[in-house]
Amino acid sequence: MVTRLPLSVFIIAKDEADRIVRPILSVREWADEVIVVDSGSRDDTMHVAEKLGARVLFHSWEGYGQQKIFGEGECRNSWILNLDADEEVTPELAANIQALFASGDPKESAFRLRWQMLMPHEDRPLALTPKYRFIRLYDKRRAGFRDSTVHDSVVVREGAAGEVKGIVLHRCFRNLSHWTGKINYYSDLQAQDYIAKGRKPQGLRIICEPFLSFLKSYILRRYFIYGMDGFVASAQYGYARMLRLAKARELLKEQALLKERGVQHVQKSES
Repeated sequence: MVTRLPLSVFIIAKDEADRIVRPILSVREWADEVIVVDSGSRDDTMHVAEKLGARVLFHSWEGYGQQKIFGEGECRNSWILNLDADEEVTPELAANIQALFASGDPKESAFRLRWQMLMPHEDRPLALTPKYRFIRLYDKRRAGFRDSTVHDSVVVREGAAGEVKGIVLHRCFRNLSHWTGKINYYSDLQAQDYIAKGRKPQGLRIICEPFLSFLKSYILRRYFIYGMDGFVASAQYGYARMLRLAKARELLKEQALLKERGVQHVQKSES
């Protein structure tokens, strides 16, 4: 019998009934609790998660960071593992996480985990699939998510971060239609965040961004290993990076127009 760790796992979700099973099953046998934070699913996400033994909570969507900060607060353990609904802990990673707690709480404040993306038709990553490292296993007394509507990264406030061997499998999109919808939604948030930081996209950058981002994805991130799927995915990435800048430019133009109309309205009123 596997001993349950003093660890809470929380997952944010919306309309993920077809994907929520994998992350829950990958942790429920060894984690003390699994929490699913639902932001208004119209499918059976909440029912499926409850049936699998998760504690399901509703919380209105405020942003990525805010949603995860809420999830942190609902965890009864100090140590937390955060997963998304399209992610899954592999058996190797699960075993290594359990080994960390074999002698009590780890001395580190947090741990980086390695992610590998799976294309919709894949069950396992290819040999050269790139790995990305993110902090998602952490002690909430010493680390936690940033309060950002766009960026859902963990900041270590005290102590050091280690690394755990093993992989988190990431099925980031169901199909191209799903991915295109995610790009459209997320680029809205990125554009707003871009403007809020006082940044202004330059025309030359908007022109160059899709081509440079395509090369970054296709060559540096080795998406060429996926063949035609990798070409399409890299093109999608380039489009996404350009779209956020184009939308930021559009927002600035709209703001300038509203400001101009406001000034004209005041001038007419005074005259």
